Amino acid sequence: MRITLVDDSIPFDGYTPGSQPLGGAEKGFASLPGALVRRGHTVQVFNRCRFQMTIEGARWETWETARPLQTDVLIAFRKPNLLEAVRQAGKRILWLTAPAGYLDRPAARRLLDDNRPTLAFIGHRHRETWRERGLPAAVIPPGLRFDYLGEAPISPAAPPRAVVTTHPLHGLDWLLRMWVERIHKACPEAQLHVYSNVLDRGSLGGDIPDQVKPVLAQALAAAGQGVVIKRPEGDMGMAEDYRAARVHLYPGHPEDMGCFTLMETQACGLPAVARPLGAAPERIVNGQTGYLVPDDEAFVNVALRFLTDDDLFWGTSREARLQQGRRSWDDVAAEFENIWAA
Repeated sequence: MRITLVDDSIPFDGYTPGSQPLGGAEKGFASLPGALVRRGHTVQVFNRCRFQMTIEGARWETWETARPLQTDVLIAFRKPNLLEAVRQAGKRILWLTAPAGYLDRPAARRLLDDNRPTLAFIGHRHRETWRERGLPAAVIPPGLRFDYLGEAPISPAAPPRAVVTTHPLHGLDWLLRMWVERIHKACPEAQLHVYSNVLDRGSLGGDIPDQVKPVLAQALAAAGQGVVIKRPEGDMGMAEDYRAARVHLYPGHPEDMGCFTLMETQACGLPAVARPLGAAPERIVNGQTGYLVPDDEAFVNVALRFLTDDDLFWGTSREARLQQGRRSWDDVAAEFENIWAA
């Protein structure tokens, strides 16, 4: 099959996740083409990559490159207007990663009505954000890249370390307060590593959005309580950092449909504590690979146990790795095939 993928967001390509930090949605788009090639398909990718190149057998084209007139399958990433990137397509798929309410806008509805795509959602909670039932839909959870699927053992560093990967505006202020006022007081040797491009840039004096500045000030003020702002790395570096921690603290957010880093840390064997918001309940096996907690008190108590209780940590870590470290992008590619085979 001739498959064409189209995205017009930011510059990246299939090599980017291995060497640079990249959002979970973009990382997924970078991962699927090679997996489709491994299943025998001919794949072209059109996005804002800087150079034309072949990566894992898929041909990556710059945004300015002329598109084919025809393809067997068109996978448009997130934006309905990309459904018309190729004139003739045997099957059109709109691959979504954010809550689907924006598809109710008049311009989006016209594009959906004209092109009749299959909507591909990344989880069941994500699927529930789309109330319309007039279009075919599939739920295809994301996969994991090789660095998180490998056999490298988890090896917690000393002093005990927690990690947080959430967007600064998705509950990080709440988590920092829980850490300073309660967790660190009970476990003063512990560290909280906050992975955030925007906070790292702000801590070095760079420009950041005004709404993020209070969170940055809060994080900087907590340096004496073990809070460390870290610049995210590529997959190899992040996997190593996750395997050196004892718990992933995940505030959760109602609009977080992916919880991509939560999938990655679970696959590495890192237990998690999360509020049951967004897709977090789909990424944690509650009571086995981590805990979904109902309130602040439970969040603090479970976080402290993972930081200090070896038996709980190692038992949960083992289950996280066994249950969550299996889904590759090859599995995702096979499920995309089911869409056009139906």
